[in-house]
Amino acid sequence: MSAGTYAPKPGAAPVGRMIAAQTALETRMLLRNGEQLLLTVIIPSLLLVLFSTVDVVDTGEGKAVDFLAPGVLALAVMSTAFTGQAIATGFERRYGVLKRLGASPLPRRALMTAKTLAVLVTEVLQIVLLTAIAFGLGWSPHGNPLAVLLLLVLGTAAFSGLGLLMAGTLKAEATLAAANLVFLLLLVGGGVIVPLEKFGAAGDVLALLPISALSDGLRDVLRDGAGMPWADAGILAVWAVLGLGAAAKLFRWE
Repeated sequence: MSAGTYAPKPGAAPVGRMIAAQTALETRMLLRNGEQLLLTVIIPSLLLVLFSTVDVVDTGEGKAVDFLAPGVLALAVMSTAFTGQAIATGFERRYGVLKRLGASPLPRRALMTAKTLAVLVTEVLQIVLLTAIAFGLGWSPHGNPLAVLLLLVLGTAAFSGLGLLMAGTLKAEATLAAANLVFLLLLVGGGVIVPLEKFGAAGDVLALLPISALSDGLRDVLRDGAGMPWADAGILAVWAVLGLGAAAKLFRWE
């Protein structure tokens, strides 16, 4: 080997390899956070069991669990992709973790992609648990699994983008308060537990929210056996593009 020649050649790894490594790290960190993981699992599970077994909210014709299960699945996506990710990333930014990542060859878009993929892994565990609970309550889902998968992926991208946008632009304390407040507001007014028809004329506006589109889309497929709900999928796609695009542009590492 001649002088000045190095093997292997130094330099940044390919973006795909960096995303894979960062995804594995993000997933391990997310799964090790027991408190956050319990909250994202326990709250949706309790809501599903409580409102399926106690006649508190009028969910229309049919079994309550058939209405509630799709909405709770949407809530699980929001709790992990938006609330949990926004809070965790906000404090990573505050403690300087993101500043150090910003000095590495890892691009912003790669970090956001890795965080979204880690969220998807966590969501798989949530969906398996919630589906098992719903089956135990007498849930009878219908429809095309591929349509369900597409809706869940679009919903994850939409909420992940919004969560990263909040975490990358606000202070950690503000992110903590805002993320929890948005979670509660969307839980009440996003068609998860209470049908949007109960909100009168405001229901048409609320239907444009990502949680409403995901809840209604999953309900159309899993309860009514409909095909791909393209209108709801389109709403989620718009939120995903706007959220991820704004986060990529405005996200601050420190």
